Amino acid sequence: MTLQTLSIPGKELEVLGLQASTRVHYQLSPEELVEQAVISGEGVRNDTGALCIRTGEFTGRSPQDKFIVKDAVTADTVNWNNFNIPIDEKYFHQLKEKMMAYLNQRPAVWVRDAAACADPAYRINIRVINENPWSNLFAYNMFLRPSENELENFKADWHIIQAPGFKADPAVDGTRQHNFAIVSFTHKTILIGGTGYTGEMKKGIFTILNYVLPHEKNVLSMHCSANMGNEGDVAVFFGLSGTGKTTLSADPARKLIGDDEHGWTADGVFNFEGGCYAKTIDLTEEKEPEIFHAIRPGALVENVTFLNGTNTIDFTSKEITENTRVSYPLSYISNAQEPAMGGLPANIFFLTCDAKGVLPPVSKLTPGQAMYQFISGYTAKVAGTEAGVTEPKSTFSACFGAPFLPLHPGQYAEMLGRKMKENKVNVWMINTGWSGGAYGEGSRMKLSYTRAMITAALNGDLNNVHYEAHPVFGMEVPQSCPGVPAEILNPRSTWSDPAAYDVKCTELAKEFIQNFKKYADGVNEEILAAAPKV
Repeated sequence: MTLQTLSIPGKELEVLGLQASTRVHYQLSPEELVEQAVISGEGVRNDTGALCIRTGEFTGRSPQDKFIVKDAVTADTVNWNNFNIPIDEKYFHQLKEKMMAYLNQRPAVWVRDAAACADPAYRINIRVINENPWSNLFAYNMFLRPSENELENFKADWHIIQAPGFKADPAVDGTRQHNFAIVSFTHKTILIGGTGYTGEMKKGIFTILNYVLPHEKNVLSMHCSANMGNEGDVAVFFGLSGTGKTTLSADPARKLIGDDEHGWTADGVFNFEGGCYAKTIDLTEEKEPEIFHAIRPGALVENVTFLNGTNTIDFTSKEITENTRVSYPLSYISNAQEPAMGGLPANIFFLTCDAKGVLPPVSKLTPGQAMYQFISGYTAKVAGTEAGVTEPKSTFSACFGAPFLPLHPGQYAEMLGRKMKENKVNVWMINTGWSGGAYGEGSRMKLSYTRAMITAALNGDLNNVHYEAHPVFGMEVPQSCPGVPAEILNPRSTWSDPAAYDVKCTELAKEFIQNFKKYADGVNEEILAAAPKV
């Protein structure tokens, strides 16, 4: 469609600053977008028909270049920090004007009307303006797709203006460098320039929902995956990258609600998105069959390389980046729940990859402990592959999603605590990391054991077993679990040197305590009391 075929979007685009003479590709199909990207040389099809592109200079998010306009709306509500970086409103207006002038000089722009939030009561309409067709394909894949009837009376609540080729001038535009992502809650607009990494659009909308839903709608926004059993029981999985969030929620016996962003209302949970944005590094059909088979016509694959002389993706290659990705509609998953909504959660899982080998493979948390762990958002990343470097690096990300949370983490944690208590939700911590020693000495927890622990929790098989409290972290550790050897359930007993375990455990506990100091002023006594004891 062109601009002239739909007069209402046309008028609204002119108000934004897009000239009527600019050629606009409106609401194109995935097939049309792929064809345009291939013809222009911006992408190629792989041997399964997916579009493969390169995002350019940036192959991941740039958290230090994400800004929120500080104005009357946000000055006293946003938790200003290293992720929520303030920028003056004058720079927003200045950059928007420059971006629209830049887009007006382009041969064409791509516009898509979409939405977020599967629950109609909380849906927001989004108009996305892109400089190229493959970015518009990402918007098609990841956001909700309105029907033709809905498009006839579509009114945008928010706008995303994305121009990878436009570069800011830090000396005059108030940015750190030439790339930027700027959110204005007053003007309900996200500006993204200087970066082709498509995930900036997805996380921009996630950021605004993490402000609007808890602050204005009393809905808890969550960086998590969610699935649902045949009886309607919902499970939620929180976890940072590498902890198994996508893998463990992709259970063939359960319906997938979504793999990354959800809201929790008084009635249940709902997906924010209409698609999945999965990592593809080391992807295999055996390990991740659903993702593997989603790489087909309509999918957008980012920053991969091919096996020599073929159009077959080399999923092991890190030549461009380790953060290789694919986006595709949720319907590409065979057991996707449609619409992407479920009832109230019965179980919550906090996933952590503890490379220190300290935390139990499965444990049950009190509400206070759950809120403490939620705010901490702990996992560990193994150090680089340099010779002699064996110590893992602890990583803490508040509420398992600090870069996307405009409010104080304590606000999200207290909402989670209230909902857990009101609905009597079981909260579990699952350590998908090391057992029998730290990284380099112990071994990684078997995926089959982790799946067995989660299945046991979901089926109620851990309701009546004997538990013992962990002496330092306090969580209750089951002493037996179907399908899991009893000797691996207590981490200290798996170490050949228990005294070495105690040293490592104390070390991790001190890291938790030190990290939590920055949140202490914004949380209640129940949360503070759940700190490790050293």
